[in-house]
This record gives sequence, C-alpha cells and structure tokens, in this order.
Amino acid sequence: MTGPEDVESNKTDLLGEDLESDQDTQSNLNSDSSEENLKDSEEEEFEKVHAELEKQMDITLRAEAELQNVLKRTAREVENAHKYGLERFIQNLLPVVDSLEKAAEASALDQSEGSDTAIEGINLCCKLFVDVLEKEGIKAIDPLGEPFDPSEHQAMSMVENSDMEPNSIAAVVQKGWKLNERLVRPAMVMVVKGNETKPPE
Repeated sequence: MTGPEDVESNKTDLLGEDLESDQDTQSNLNSDSSEENLKDSEEEEFEKVHAELEKQMDITLRAEAELQNVLKRTAREVENAHKYGLERFIQNLLPVVDSLEKAAEASALDQSEGSDTAIEGINLCCKLFVDVLEKEGIKAIDPLGEPFDPSEHQAMSMVENSDMEPNSIAAVVQKGWKLNERLVRPAMVMVVKGNETKPPE
C-alpha cells in the first residue's frame, strides 16, 4: 500500500520529468532557432563579402583599362613628338628656301658675265637644302597643272586659261610643304576658272 507521502513523491517526480522534458524541448527549439539565425547571418555576410569583392574587381578592371589608355595615349604623344617635333623649326626655315629659289630664278634672268657660276652655286645650295629637308621627311608641294585640292592648296586668285582643265592649278605662287604627311604650309596657287555658260539671249 502506498501512503500519501509516496503519492506526493510520485507526483513530484512526474512533475520534475515533465519540467525537464519541457526544458529539453525549449532548449531544442532555441538551438534550432539559433542555428537558423546563424545560417541567415552567415549567408548575409557571404553576400556582403561577395558584393564587395565584385565591386573591387570592377574598380580594378576600370583602373587597368584607364592605365592602358594612358599608356597608349602617352606612346602616341611621344611618337608624334618625334615625328612632328621639327614643325615649328621647319616653318622658320621655309622662308630661307623660298628666298634661295627666288634668287635662283632672278639669277637665271641675269645674262651678265660670270652669272653662270653664281646661278650654278645658288641652284646647288637650294638643291642641297631641299635634299636635307627631304631626308627629314619634309616634302614640297608643287602642284602645277594638278586639280585644286583645298586640303593642300590655298587659292590666291582665279584665272582664265582655255588650254588647261577648269579647276586645275595654272600657277604656283609659293610651294607648300608637308612634314611626314602632315601639312605644314599650303601651296599658294592660281586656279583656272570653270567654263561659264552664258544664258541664252
């Protein structure tokens, strides 16, 4: 027979077991919840790190592309400096060439004694000068008889000449010059007028 004390003891034991069971269940629930929270925070952290990594990669790629552009631009500028560095110097020399050519032309008209030697000397100087310029990539534009090209020629006046094609160059007032295919000075020319048809009377 069980006394009231035994019944009370059994009740306490059962109550204790129920409490422990509830605590275990609560503990398991808390454990599952904390694991889920931990997973969520890890995923968020991973996404943040991934986004930051992509951003840094994009910045790096842009910086590399900009560096390549700067290197190409610098190389092009250095090349142009080598090719066209003489341009200002050439512009200062061209009047000297013009003067030598004019002197040669004027000497050719002089028929006095000893003029042949002077003419020959001037022509040789002029030829030597032009040869040196050509070695440096500087070429004369002497377009007599060629079609007028506004990118290389500057028209000084229009003339009538039935023996030449309309819009062709009848006379070169002053030669033009190019440095490595870049125009330094346009040729100053006289251009043949086009055929103008008279309106019927």
